[in-house]
Amino acid sequence: MGDWGFLSKLLEKVQSHSSVIGKVWLSVLFIFRIMVLGAGADKVWGDEQSNMVCNTKQPGCKNVCYDHAFPISHIRFWVLQIIFVSTPTLIYLGHVFHVIHKENKMRGYMQAHSGSEFTKVPKYSDDKGHVKIKGNLLGSYMTSIFFRILLEVAFIVGQYYLYGFIMDPRIVCSRAPCPFTVECFMSRPTEKTIFIIFMLVVSCVSLLLNVAEIFHLLCSRASRRKSKTVSSAAIAIHPRLNGDSLMKSEKLSLHAHSTA
Repeated sequence: MGDWGFLSKLLEKVQSHSSVIGKVWLSVLFIFRIMVLGAGADKVWGDEQSNMVCNTKQPGCKNVCYDHAFPISHIRFWVLQIIFVSTPTLIYLGHVFHVIHKENKMRGYMQAHSGSEFTKVPKYSDDKGHVKIKGNLLGSYMTSIFFRILLEVAFIVGQYYLYGFIMDPRIVCSRAPCPFTVECFMSRPTEKTIFIIFMLVVSCVSLLLNVAEIFHLLCSRASRRKSKTVSSAAIAIHPRLNGDSLMKSEKLSLHAHSTA
């Protein structure tokens, strides 16, 4: 896990600036992808080439057969997948840091010039650095989720076309320097297949969480717009009621002062 420390620290900072479903997605990424890959992948896949057995002793034949079956190691493929899928989130985190820094400078200027009026006020963050996901920040957040979906689908499809989802114990190869059509056999194919299916299921769960988060943000935005429209329409339809209530409150305050 030491190799993942820097990435994990950055992703932990994203949690406080994410939605509820985004926090679940980050938990799945930490526990079921980074931790599992760091803790168990080397033990399962560390001997994939050294323990491969071929029916020939021709020097170099086993190497070319392994390269033919696995253009890239499963571990390196999953590492690339995690890094690429996390990159849009890290770009969003950079946007959040930029917004917080900009609005903190605005607060400092407002405190230094407390007597003057300001046309702009901080609208995305508070004094504690908590961020509201709205406006341009919401657009940046949804863009990062959209690219996460594209990258997740691309890696799932890429894994299928590279070597499928089932580990075939027999590898047939006829590349040079193999003297004839050679059959090689992988070690522990069933265990490797279980690991492949597990990582595939986690990728699909992450993909579903990203899609659900897109719909959740769209529905939340639509409901907020609807509530604003209804409130503004109510004020526009009943301006007299608002005026009457204001006059009543003024009369009550005058009556209270006279009785006092």
